[in-house]
Amino acid sequence: MPEEQKAQEINEYEREPVPESALLGLKSFVGQYAGEHVAGTELMIGPLFVAAGVSAFDVVFGLIAGNLLAVLSWMFLCAPIATRARMTLYFQLEKICGRKLVVLYNLANGVMFCFLAGSMVTVSTTTLGVFGFKMPGLGDNYPDSPAWVIGALAIGATIAVVAAYGYKMVARMANYSAPWMVLVFLVFGIIGLRQMGVTSVGDFWTVAKTSIWKGGDPLPGQVKFTFWHTMFFAWFCNMAMHVGMADLSVFRYARKSWYAIASAAGMYVGHFMAWLSASVLYAVQLRADPADTAVLPGPLAYRAAGIAGLICVVLASWTTANPTIYRAGLAFQAIMPKVSRFKVTLATGMIAAVIGLFPAIAMKLLGFVAIYGMVLMPMGAVVFVDFWLMRKLGMRPFYAEAAGISFNWAACLAWVLTMAGCVALALSGTLQIFFVSLPGWFVAALLYLALSKLLQRNSAAPEVKP
Repeated sequence: MPEEQKAQEINEYEREPVPESALLGLKSFVGQYAGEHVAGTELMIGPLFVAAGVSAFDVVFGLIAGNLLAVLSWMFLCAPIATRARMTLYFQLEKICGRKLVVLYNLANGVMFCFLAGSMVTVSTTTLGVFGFKMPGLGDNYPDSPAWVIGALAIGATIAVVAAYGYKMVARMANYSAPWMVLVFLVFGIIGLRQMGVTSVGDFWTVAKTSIWKGGDPLPGQVKFTFWHTMFFAWFCNMAMHVGMADLSVFRYARKSWYAIASAAGMYVGHFMAWLSASVLYAVQLRADPADTAVLPGPLAYRAAGIAGLICVVLASWTTANPTIYRAGLAFQAIMPKVSRFKVTLATGMIAAVIGLFPAIAMKLLGFVAIYGMVLMPMGAVVFVDFWLMRKLGMRPFYAEAAGISFNWAACLAWVLTMAGCVALALSGTLQIFFVSLPGWFVAALLYLALSKLLQRNSAAPEVKP
């Protein structure tokens, strides 16, 4: 069967609620979240905690608290709306904001997802470093060898094809890969701890405090991390997905909203165990050569587990990039609804591959993830308010659809003013970028309510049921 014909048979319900016949069980989400968040980027993020000079107490307990808040955000903010409306974020926003505004939002959303997926292409490409090819350093921004360019483009193309075949293909690949990847990341941690001199459980905390997460000054160019930085980073590194509501597009397939508990498989295996394991490997590297500050997941994994480590980096990057490109493809396809999602997702994957050529995003991943969540967060507040509060406060939900307008200026101002306020706070030094999104969400919600009251005050638009 021709590829395009197969693609046409893949129905992702981009512009309609997911029917009962297409709903998925808990297992699909456990595998997808474990696969997505036990990722090659964990081998990038873990070392950056060490580079940020975090202490053992701050990193361990900050991650416990932050990951719990992330799971609760998926369970109580995102999934209840997803399983009631069963629409993608993009189609739901079109009903709220109007098509013209959603085009702008989807463009921003898709671009951010492409940059995130591109960083995963970068991580996977670092496996070439094991074979003697020149690799970027912690402060490098541009590709510096033909092998790097060819490798990134080849890996990006493979990821694009998998993502183009839809959510079920993405979930299937994650289910196949996740159990093995989890085991390899555990092995990374065990081997690294032994190399750091840990011979018993009792040794761990002493070595952790004195040799791994020492709490000293950060490396040049890095922000000093405390408990609060760690907690907020763990909570908000996926802010666009839960608080920002991007995973409405994922959990619309869930039979029950409590299936969002599956996110814990990603948070505590990937964003706890895997981050800590990767931190240990980087500490081993620094102890061997304090001048070797390069953060290269491929060589790190190879030194710990050989070929199995390299395979893990590649698969872990793919299982994270696949759903990210899938989400980006949905965002771009919503802008161009007449173009098949298959073709749009393929093109999106190649954009991510080109971005992956530039290591700057991956090397500054902690800061980029905070910016990415801040940009997309206000529309999550708009969706939350529109779904739960508008009718109760005497206003119409899905106002753009009800009024037949293509641009809801109340939603636009809530988004733009919130982002402007967050940027101003960060640039002025009042709050670091890691912290501005929490007050920003409440500002966006209040702005949308107040501005919608003004917008709808003299409206005669018919009521639309959500």
